[in-house]
Amino acid sequence: MSFELPKLDYAYDALEPYIDARTMEIHHTKHHNGYTTKLNAAIEGNNKPVNSIEEILATVSDFSTAVRNNGGGFFNHALFWKIMSPKGGGEPKGPLMDALKKSFGSFEKFKSDFANAAATRFGSGWAWLIKQDDKLIVSSTPNQDNPLMDLSDVKGIPVLGLDVWEHAYYLKYQNRRPEYIDAFWSVVNWEAVTENFLGS
Repeated sequence: MSFELPKLDYAYDALEPYIDARTMEIHHTKHHNGYTTKLNAAIEGNNKPVNSIEEILATVSDFSTAVRNNGGGFFNHALFWKIMSPKGGGEPKGPLMDALKKSFGSFEKFKSDFANAAATRFGSGWAWLIKQDDKLIVSSTPNQDNPLMDLSDVKGIPVLGLDVWEHAYYLKYQNRRPEYIDAFWSVVNWEAVTENFLGS
């Protein structure tokens, strides 16, 4: 099978002023497109049958480093675009909010833990909210790794992810990663995050 670059549900400038249009355009058309193209090249001629990106990630240690890096990049960005919206922000409702309170004590504590994971991830990587059995936890991964990978230190189902590679924020925020993290909360699509939570 081959993978295709997913289309965005909104225009490149739709997340302004929190995430600028130029960053969105470069991030989607260059970075995500690059991961997609390189993933397809990396799995070409692979003897192991491939049915989904999730299946690849679950056994990624059986594949090449190129599949690990580009498969992670493909999946992570596809999730990232979906959990943001120009109508985002605020707080989740219903079962997701209940689960966050149960796992972290409060929504504010979750936000603090998540922001800390994103801010303290050394170099490039991702911060995650993941579902692990019947609870939610915060973690982070280096590079384009994610919690679905069989070699991840902390495994689980990604519910929310934040890209903290410099290409995700440097044009607008330069080295001010905490400002970018703070702005992210204004575009989080909690409905999509809830769907990830309930569907996992």
